[in-house]
Amino acid sequence: MQVDQLAKLNKLFETVRPHNLFYETKFKSCRIKNSFSSLDNFFKECPFTTKEELAKDQNTNGPYGTNLSVPLDHFNRIHQTSGSTGKPLRWLDTRQSWQSMLDSWKTVFHTAGVTQKDRVLFPFSFGPFIGFWLAYEAAGQIGCLSFPGGGLTSVTRLNILLENEITALCCTPTYALRLIEVAHKEGIDLSQSQLKTVIVAGEPGGSIASTRNRIESAWPNTKVFDHHGMTEVGPVTHQCLEIPDSLQVMEDAYLAEILLPGENKPPPKDEEGELVLTTLTRTAMPLIRYRTGDLVRPQIYGEKLILKGGILGRTDDMTIVRGVNVYPSIFERILRDFDEVTEYQVIVSNQGNLTELLLKLEPIPNTNEESLREMVGKQIRNQLNLRVNVEITAPETLPRFELKAKRWIQE
Repeated sequence: MQVDQLAKLNKLFETVRPHNLFYETKFKSCRIKNSFSSLDNFFKECPFTTKEELAKDQNTNGPYGTNLSVPLDHFNRIHQTSGSTGKPLRWLDTRQSWQSMLDSWKTVFHTAGVTQKDRVLFPFSFGPFIGFWLAYEAAGQIGCLSFPGGGLTSVTRLNILLENEITALCCTPTYALRLIEVAHKEGIDLSQSQLKTVIVAGEPGGSIASTRNRIESAWPNTKVFDHHGMTEVGPVTHQCLEIPDSLQVMEDAYLAEILLPGENKPPPKDEEGELVLTTLTRTAMPLIRYRTGDLVRPQIYGEKLILKGGILGRTDDMTIVRGVNVYPSIFERILRDFDEVTEYQVIVSNQGNLTELLLKLEPIPNTNEESLREMVGKQIRNQLNLRVNVEITAPETLPRFELKAKRWIQE
C-alpha cells in the first residue's frame, strides 16, 4: 500500500506544480522538492494545510481562491462546506476528481453490502453539501434504484420507504432516530419494511454502540453502517467489518496521518490525535497534509489503518468543565443508552471563570421524570466524574434535525 501511495503522491505533485498557485507559493517558500523518495521524507519536509489558510485565500482571491491545479473552465462541479466552524469554503471538481470520489463512495456501498439489486432512499434536501450528490450518483453507477427524498415530510418519506420496499437508507444517525420517533407517533409499523442497511454519516452515532443499537432495534433485520467524509476532502472512511465501532481509512485515495493537535508527531500509543489527510486522487483542487480537526484513535489491523470508536470529536468542539475534557460524542454515547430519552440539548454557559453545562432532556410519554433525571446524572458522574444540571422538558419542545444535529448551544 505504501508503494502505491508514494507513487500517487508524486503524481499529485506533478499535477500541482507549478500550476497550483496556492501550493506553489507555499512549497517554494519552504523549498519543497517536486517528488519524494519515501513517505517519511514527505511527512518530515512538507508543511501542513489549515482551514484558516484556505479561507483566507478564498477571501483574498475570491470567489474560489488559488488552490486550482487546472484552469477554471476545466471544472464542472461546485459545492461548499457547511460553515459550522466558520465561513463556508467553496470547493470545485473536474470530471476526473469527481469520479475519484464516486469510486470511494462505491467502496462504501460495496463494503456495506449494497448491490444493484438494492433500492436506496435519500431522505434529505439536496443543497450545496457534497455528500448527498456523491452518494446519489454513486448508487446510480452501481445500478441501484435510487429515490430522492428532498422537500418531503418524514411521514411521506416513511411511506415511500414502505411502499417501494426500500432496502437501504442514507441519512444522519439523528434523522434515522427521528424517523423512528415519527413512525411511533403515527402508528407506522416499521417491522413491515424491507430495510436491511442504514448508512449513516455527518455526526457521531454510527460508531457509538448505544446509538446504533437503538436504530437497529426499531428496524428488525437492519444493520447500521457508518462512514465519514468532508466536502473539502471527500468520502474518507467506512465502517471496519472486523472491528465493531471503528472506521477504516480508504488508503487507496487518502494518505492519512494521526498527529498530536498543533504538532508534527504522533500521539502516544492508544491515545487520540488529529486526523491529517492528503488527497491522492482528488487532484484538481487538492489538499496536502490537511489538518482536519477530527480527533481519532488509530490502530493498525493487518495492513489497514483503523480509527477506533470512529470520529471521537473535534479539536474545536471540546469543552473543559472543571478540568474535565468533554466532547459531544461522550454525551451521545451515554444518553442513547436511555430508551426514555427522545431528544436532548446541552447549554454551555460561562459563569465568571467557570464553564457550566445544563443538560435538557425530552422524555417519552409516561416517563418517571425524577427517576430519569437521577439516573442520567449518576451515569454522567460515573463516566466523567462530573456533576451536570439535568432539566426535563415538555414533549416536542426541543428541536428536531434532518441533517447534522446542533444540540450543543453556547450561551
